[in-house]
Amino acid sequence: MTVLGPLGPSLAPAIRKNRTLYQWLRPVADWYANAAGHRKVGLKYDDLLVEERPDVERAIERLTPRQQYDRAFRFKRASQCSVLHDVLPKDQWIKPEEDVRYLKPHVQAVEQEDLERSAWDNLAVERRK
Repeated sequence: MTVLGPLGPSLAPAIRKNRTLYQWLRPVADWYANAAGHRKVGLKYDDLLVEERPDVERAIERLTPRQQYDRAFRFKRASQCSVLHDVLPKDQWIKPEEDVRYLKPHVQAVEQEDLERSAWDNLAVERRK
């Protein structure tokens, strides 16, 4: 995993292993996710990734046409909310169980391919004497 990648370093796996710590931090994590406000305008967490990065662009290209359409629709709806300075009605908010990481596996695959490419791309061309 790259340190400065779009997914960034995460303590989540270590926290999930420790049951007490997980039970203590889960309400804080839920509060933070709700306070961030992206669900109130209809966005999922992976919609917040900076898509100008080449690895994220390549990951977005790997989405199915339906996922790409849904992503564009969520952005248009969030833009409309931004123009109106309002949030969606509560029944249209993204629920926590719907907010799944749909882009993360694709970004991880792209990062892995980049690491593999850099490992294999070490051919040095020398001129014959």
